[in-house]
Amino acid sequence: MATVAIEDDFDLKKIADSGQCFRPKEIEPGVFRFITLNNVVDIKKVEEGYYDVSCGVGEWESIWINYFDLREKYAPVREEFANFAVGKPYEEFLTNALEFSRGIRILRQDPFETLISFIISQRKNIPAIRSAVEQICEKFGKAIHTHNEEVKAFPKVDELSEASAYDLSKMSLGYRSAYVWDALTKIRNMDVSLEDLYNEEDNETLLETLKKINGVGDKVSACVALYAYHRLDCVPVDVWIMRAILEDFAGENVFAALKENAGLLQQYVFYYKRNGRKVQTV
Repeated sequence: MATVAIEDDFDLKKIADSGQCFRPKEIEPGVFRFITLNNVVDIKKVEEGYYDVSCGVGEWESIWINYFDLREKYAPVREEFANFAVGKPYEEFLTNALEFSRGIRILRQDPFETLISFIISQRKNIPAIRSAVEQICEKFGKAIHTHNEEVKAFPKVDELSEASAYDLSKMSLGYRSAYVWDALTKIRNMDVSLEDLYNEEDNETLLETLKKINGVGDKVSACVALYAYHRLDCVPVDVWIMRAILEDFAGENVFAALKENAGLLQQYVFYYKRNGRKVQTV
């Protein structure tokens, strides 16, 4: 156990509910569990800027600082977004979105887990995605023993490859099971090397490589680029972002204008568009 200081934007609930990851869980009030590869951490805010974590300082610094992208400062970027909005017709909307979503971070996730999770995500709501991902982990993932529980890791390529097409069809994946099977086949055969993509400087090449996999189109490839390879200039466009462009930005693609950090703005807008109006109407 350790207590760590986090000075920048950091909101556990918003991160867990941000739609970029499907395994974080509030295991008791105010305590959130995050899993990456074979690592698990429970985090609780104890006072402003300070958090209790279930790991030691060494593990926090070697794994979780990178996972939560804590070497980067998000507050100044939010300020840049706010300045960009000044005087524009959508200033109020964007200002509200930035404040409502403050605390979200773009996690640095495992590419294989991210790829499979977002293949599964197509035409499913977030609870259904979480359920399907957990079924895969329970069936094929290795056990991780923590200080107070046992959880399952997301299976590695060779572990999930032990599944048959029939096994995958029993995971509530529907037609997506064929896409998962194709992803496994192409990764095993080295038609797609997820590791090599870390070194791919050109985003278009990265995206086109991912799209070699059946069922991976513009949105899923952009999600993997943003959430696994941290390409912050990639913007996944789903129904919520398209609605924002049409309804709140009067048809203007503001993300194209921001370029370098457009993916972070996308996350703020997505979270606000999906959750903010619910709060306002309560």
